[in-house]
Amino acid sequence: MQSLPGTAPADLRRPGSYLLVLQVTRAAGLQIGALGETRLAAGGLLYAGSAFGAGGLAGRLGHHLRRSSRPRWHVDYLWPATQLLGAWWACGERALEHAWARSLPELVGGWLPRPGFGASDCRCPAHLVATAEPATGAELGRALAEVAGGPVPRFSTARELEAALGRAPARSPRA
Repeated sequence: MQSLPGTAPADLRRPGSYLLVLQVTRAAGLQIGALGETRLAAGGLLYAGSAFGAGGLAGRLGHHLRRSSRPRWHVDYLWPATQLLGAWWACGERALEHAWARSLPELVGGWLPRPGFGASDCRCPAHLVATAEPATGAELGRALAEVAGGPVPRFSTARELEAALGRAPARSPRA
């Protein structure tokens, strides 16, 4: 996985959109709040979100790095079965997450493991896409920019985000 240089803390304080890159280390069944039981195959997951609150991208990505034991969003229920590899992120006032979420299955040859996941406040089919392997590489960043008509997002590994945000590394799920 190739990251783009300079995960700047100042950039991360701004609002924007992000795409988490997760790895499911082994097949698992998880209870996802009101959505119910969700089966995940080993492989990759991509989760599209946005961060327009006071903490900007730093606040939201920091939340995901902490792996809250008290789930707030659908994505929080994934932590027992996944490892955060990194995130694509783009600063800006325009929400790119919906264009990304609608285009991801075709862009990465993926599928929706649970319709409605992460999309309870919009009309997207889901904000979570599964792939046979974690989807990474600069071509994904360029494709995300093209489908959303926005900037090419930057990729930061989980370690780079932890360093930029001054966070301790999150623990990986048990294999």
